[in-house]
Amino acid sequence: MTQSIIAIGLDSADPVLLEKWMEQGHLKNLKRLCDEGAYGRVRNMEYYKGESAWTNFMTGCLPNKTGYWSKFKFDPKTYKPERIGDHGAYSYDEFDPFYSVGDKYRVAVFDMPQTTLAKRVNGLQVLAWGAHAPMIQQQSQPTGLLDELIENYGEHPADAINHQDRSDWYNTKSVNTLIDHMFEGLERRTAITCDLIRREPWNLFLTAIGETHTAGHYFWHLSQPEHPLYKIAADPNRDPLLEFYEATDKALGEMIDAAPDDAHIMVFAAHGMGENSTDLLSMVMLPEFLYRFSFPGKCLLPPGEFHAEMPPIHPPNNYENWYRQIPTLKQDPPSVRFRKNLLKPFNPILPGRLKHYAAKLLGVSEPPLSYHPTSWYHPYWRKMKAFALPGFSDGYIRLNVKGRESSGVVAPEDYDKVCDEIIAELHQLKDARTGRPVVKGVERIRKDPMDSNPKLPDADLAVMWDDYAVDTIEHPKYGRIGPLFFNRSSGHRGRGFVTIKGPGIEPGSSIKEGHAVDLGPTILELMGAPIPSYMDGKPLLSAKVLA
Repeated sequence: MTQSIIAIGLDSADPVLLEKWMEQGHLKNLKRLCDEGAYGRVRNMEYYKGESAWTNFMTGCLPNKTGYWSKFKFDPKTYKPERIGDHGAYSYDEFDPFYSVGDKYRVAVFDMPQTTLAKRVNGLQVLAWGAHAPMIQQQSQPTGLLDELIENYGEHPADAINHQDRSDWYNTKSVNTLIDHMFEGLERRTAITCDLIRREPWNLFLTAIGETHTAGHYFWHLSQPEHPLYKIAADPNRDPLLEFYEATDKALGEMIDAAPDDAHIMVFAAHGMGENSTDLLSMVMLPEFLYRFSFPGKCLLPPGEFHAEMPPIHPPNNYENWYRQIPTLKQDPPSVRFRKNLLKPFNPILPGRLKHYAAKLLGVSEPPLSYHPTSWYHPYWRKMKAFALPGFSDGYIRLNVKGRESSGVVAPEDYDKVCDEIIAELHQLKDARTGRPVVKGVERIRKDPMDSNPKLPDADLAVMWDDYAVDTIEHPKYGRIGPLFFNRSSGHRGRGFVTIKGPGIEPGSSIKEGHAVDLGPTILELMGAPIPSYMDGKPLLSAKVLA
């Protein structure tokens, strides 16, 4: 017997924050949903947590089965990290999205991120209307449906495909524009969602509210007093993040009201957020630390005096975005500065193609992924013992191994010793302002450096940072790195939640903690659809799961 379920993701909505606000009476619809049904936490990966979360959800499989850990793939021959496919998303060639269930079930999918137009979906699919990090171009099935929705309700005001759903925390105009775009986008999203839900009694209607992801990244410091930027950026009389979540709660109420009375309603998040402990540490500080580890006495970022008095946290001096400002802090080695100076007089007169070849000949051309701070160190990777791979949540370290990398410097028999050395040095990194350790743990990815299993990530070590924002670190051997400008104000956490109400669900019941890969199988069970045996996830509502 097939059943109806409306599943709504709150992208990156953190359960700690939601539980606090529900207790305080702010999120009335979500609280009522929890009271009328079952509620529980879910966990996700403790490393690669930002990169893999949606793929884990979509496939019901862990990354060691899909092989998808990140949107970048490292080539040990060329030392180039390159985007996977056109947009960096999992290909779904081996494992379909869980909702690819065939003709027996009527399924609607609206604006889920990092997925694809699944072949075995009997219904409709609309992708990349306004999802955060959609990692796919706008498209729909049937093909004219997206155009119809845009004609009736409009485009999303923040173009996530071209990374316009962001702001600079130190630029009030930029922040206020994004706030306006998020509220307007949520209003349009709600209207589209309610329209599609009402079109027919779906066996599954699946959607996600992507604005909660963006709002968390860029408004956290305007809401949470423990954030180090709160005192210099927030208005104590206004909480934009809470205001947005109250609007999201209202939108949830409208979506639930549009659903059939006998449908199961499920609201979930596959991962959460907290103050940003990742951007600076993973993207800037770890690459610099590994440069100093490989070349003792050298640095690209100016060395700060160990244990010197710290200046107060302050915003950048102008309104350019972080990716353009942060490179101004680095200092190239004299040889690189000399080659760049050779090219300067010709920059205004050389055609673009000739300028590219001249820069390449002089060894000063733009490295792969030049926007990402790990790219500053790319020209030196071939001579480094270990280097940081590009990422957006945790720290990813690749050792430069002889026989594996084309210019490897670490002998395979020394692999474990160098890993041990790096781990020991990482644990000596401290927050220069408080003296607290910044490393929570380090995961060893492979025992054998020559293991060529394609399902393993490129990193040899994954660094998990402690959960607080840091703008300056120091090490007794390698000195101080920072202070640096903060980028986004929140980063991801490997925790999420799920709440479900409907027939057979006891009001006020609790769900034992599960994993994000359990969410897809749970939806399939509520639909009465078969659960593929290859999935790592298990239904959360099966016998003995309810506490």
